[in-house]
Formats: sequence, C-alpha cells, structure tokens
Amino acid sequence: QVQLQESGPGLVKPSQTLSLTCTVSGGSITTNYYYWTWIRQPPGKGLEWMGAISYSGIPYYTPSLQSRTSISRDTSKNQFTLQLRSVTPEDTAVYYCVRDSGNYDFDYWGQGTQVTVSS
Repeated sequence: QVQLQESGPGLVKPSQTLSLTCTVSGGSITTNYYYWTWIRQPPGKGLEWMGAISYSGIPYYTPSLQSRTSISRDTSKNQFTLQLRSVTPEDTAVYYCVRDSGNYDFDYWGQGTQVTVSS
C-alpha cells in the first residue's frame, strides 16, 4: 500500500517561499512509470494541478506557475519537494501530494496540508 505524507509550515508570509515535502512509503519514487505530483485547492475553488516530477527525475509545471515553481526529489529519502516562490495570499490552499499512474490517473493521495499566506 502506497502512502504519501505532506510536511511543511502551515503559515508563510507574503513574498517568501513556500516549501513542502512529500514522503512516500510502500513504493519507490523511481519506479517506472509513475509521476509524483503536487495539486492544490484554494478555499472555495477547484483542484489545480501544479506540477510533477517523473520516475526518472524530470519536472513538469503548469504554465501559469512555472516561473515560481520548482519540484525536486531526494531518492535516498524517497521524498519529493515543492517550492513556490514569491507567494501571495492567493496561494493560500490545501496542498496535496499525489501519485499519478499515468494520464492523470491519480491513484494515491496524501491527506493534504493547509498552507496560509498571511503577514
């Protein structure tokens, strides 16, 4: 059974960098052909696919966030990380780490972590 767990600060100040880590258990992040994904849901809005890192370590980003986003991984810890720079209150959301088994088939989700951007 694959499990994902997000970790990171719940409060970030405007203009700072939001950093979240997803720890994966029950499966390796290097296993073909999975994509390890970050999805967020702002209050009262729908889910937004932010980006992913592939089993081979290639990152992908949604165009609207590409200039502010970095996704990386630590294979020794079986973790992948999201960094979102220059945050504003509009980045307030529940952030999920998710496994994509291909073609946006999101089969395993973390429980989600609330991040609030506020001074």
